[in-house]
Amino acid sequence: MQSLENKIREVGKVLSPIVLKVDAFLNHQIDAALMKAVGEEFAARFSDVKATKILTLESSGIAPATMLGLVLGLPVIFARKRKSLTLSDNLLSATVHSFTKNVTSEISVSRDFLKAGDQVIIIDDFLANGEAVRGLLSVVEQADATAVGVGIVIEKGFQHGGKELREKGVRVESLAIVDSMDVDHITFRQQD
Repeated sequence: MQSLENKIREVGKVLSPIVLKVDAFLNHQIDAALMKAVGEEFAARFSDVKATKILTLESSGIAPATMLGLVLGLPVIFARKRKSLTLSDNLLSATVHSFTKNVTSEISVSRDFLKAGDQVIIIDDFLANGEAVRGLLSVVEQADATAVGVGIVIEKGFQHGGKELREKGVRVESLAIVDSMDVDHITFRQQD
């Protein structure tokens, strides 16, 4: 997705050869017009599936997932990283390690919102090692639902997560795949 790659080049900050900061448009401040285009692109890429729900992980996946939900007219569920008084029982849960925060969290979704038979598109902001996606896939499986695809805004193609998921037969649609990066240059993988 050229507009996304342009935005990454324009305002993304490479903090190390493996850390890309995109808080100017994705995970702190949100570029609503770009997220609308992201939602439309995901809708086009998943036009061949009959999804019933969209699932993401708080908080950075919420904006692109919501835009996809708006385009498709589907509910968006986000897995919470912290327990609350209102989300305490009847839960689907998985353990997820955050690469950038170096924290392990138990994510949870209420069984009231994800049901057996649901056809689920998973959306997330980044794919690096695949921990978050694997956790969300586990939640979908626990619900006896089916993951019909995974949409990723930015994939770090130089890390193993995307490759491992694809080798397991998971359909992964990434809008921008970063092959390498340093403070002066970001290289994107050309996609079909």
